[in-house]
Amino acid sequence: MSPQIATIIGLIVMFIVATALPVNMGAVAFALAFIIGGVWVGMDGKEVLAGFPGDLFLTLVGITYLFAIARNNGTIDLLVHWAVRAVRGKLVAIPWVMFVVTAVLTAFGALGPAAVAIIGPVALRFARQYRISPLLMGLLVIHGAQAGGFSPISVYGGITNKVVEKAGLDVTEMAVFLTSLGFNLLMALICFFAFGGLTLLRREPTPSLATAASVPVRDQSSHRQFAIEGHGALLSAGGGTLSTDPAALEAMSLNRDRVLTLCGLLGLGIASLLYNLNVGLVSMTVAVVLALLSPKAQKGAVDGISWSTVLLISGVVTYVAVLQESGAVDYIGNGVSDIGIPLLGALLVCYVGGIVSAFASSAAVLGATIPLAVPFLLQGHLGAAGVICALAISSTVVDVSPFSTNGALVVASAAPDERESLYKRFLIYSGLVVLFGPLLAWLLLVVPGWL
Repeated sequence: MSPQIATIIGLIVMFIVATALPVNMGAVAFALAFIIGGVWVGMDGKEVLAGFPGDLFLTLVGITYLFAIARNNGTIDLLVHWAVRAVRGKLVAIPWVMFVVTAVLTAFGALGPAAVAIIGPVALRFARQYRISPLLMGLLVIHGAQAGGFSPISVYGGITNKVVEKAGLDVTEMAVFLTSLGFNLLMALICFFAFGGLTLLRREPTPSLATAASVPVRDQSSHRQFAIEGHGALLSAGGGTLSTDPAALEAMSLNRDRVLTLCGLLGLGIASLLYNLNVGLVSMTVAVVLALLSPKAQKGAVDGISWSTVLLISGVVTYVAVLQESGAVDYIGNGVSDIGIPLLGALLVCYVGGIVSAFASSAAVLGATIPLAVPFLLQGHLGAAGVICALAISSTVVDVSPFSTNGALVVASAAPDERESLYKRFLIYSGLVVLFGPLLAWLLLVVPGWL
C-alpha cells in the first residue's frame, strides 16, 4: 500500500471511529500519525511531533482559559443581563439580542457549544414566556454562535487561520470572519422572516420583564449531557444560572472583577487586531493577570479549559502534517484538479466539508479539509480567499442539526411539551441547510470571484 493511500485510509478511519465511538478524535489522530507515519511514511517520532501545532495549542488554551475566568466571575451573565435590558419591552428585538450575545461570546473565544449551552436555555425561556417561536429563537442562537465563530481570536478562526498561514495562502483573517458573519446574518434574517418574525413586528411592545416569573433558567431545560462529536467529552444543557425575574436581573452589576475582565477582553481584541500580537500569548497573559488579581474568583478556571478540543485539534493537525509528508494532500488536490473544472472542484470540496461536518466535529473537519484544497488553489484558477471562506462556512453552518451538539443543546433547552415538535422542525431545517448551504456559500463567495 502506498503512503498516500495509507494516510487517506487513516483519515477516513479517524473520522469514522471518533464519530461512532466516544473516543477523542485527536487521540486517535496521534495514534494513527505514529503508526502510519512510522510504518508507511518512514517517519520517526521526532518527525511526527514536528507537525505538532504549538502556536495553535497555546491559542486554544489561552482563549478558553480566559473565557472560563469570564464565566466564573459572572462577566458572561452580566453581558446577557445588559442585552436583555436593552430590549426595553420590544419583543421583536429579543431573538436578535440572543444572536448578538452568542456571537460576541464566540468571537471572544467561547466554543460554539459552550456559548449555546449558556444562551440557549435563556433564549428558550424567553421564547416560551413571550410566545416567540422556539425554532426562531434557537436557530438565531446557533447562527449567532457561528457568526462570531471565525473572529481572529476565536477557536474556529484560530484553527482556520493557522492552517491557511501554514499553507502559504493569501487569505486575510478578517475576510474569513466577515464572510462568516455576513453569511450567518443572512441565514438569521431568512429564519427570522420564515419562522415568525413578521408576527413579532406586528405585536405591541410588552412591559418587558416586569411580569416575568422567577424561574431559574436551569429549571427550564434538561440536565442531560451530550457527547461533543469527536471530542470524547460531555457537555450539559441548561447550565445557566440567569433568571428572568426582574429582581434577579437587577442584582447583576459591575464589580472590580467584571470590569477587569471586560478590560482584558477589550485589550485582547486591540492587541491582536490592531497590533497583530500573538493571540495565544496575549490571551494567556490577560488570563494570568486576572488570576493574580483575583485568585479566588478564578478558582477552577483551569478545569474550564476545553482540553478535549485542544487534544482534538492538536492531534488532527499533527496527523495532517503526516498526510502532507506522505504526499496525500497533493494526490487529492491533483485529483480534484483533474476534474478540469475548477468551480466544480471547489463546490465538491465545500460539499465534502459540509456533509462530513454534519456527522463529525466541525473543528476537526476544518483542520483536515482545508489542506486538501490547497494544491488546486495554488494553481491560481480560483481566488483562494473565496474558496477558503466558502469551505469554512460550509463546514460549520450544518451545526444546526439536532444530531450536532449545538442543535441538541437547543432542543434540550425547550420545554418538555415543545421538545418533540422542535426536534422535528430542526431536523427538517438542518436537512435543507446541508443540501443548500454549501451551494449558497459557493454561489456567493466562489463563483463571483470577488475575493
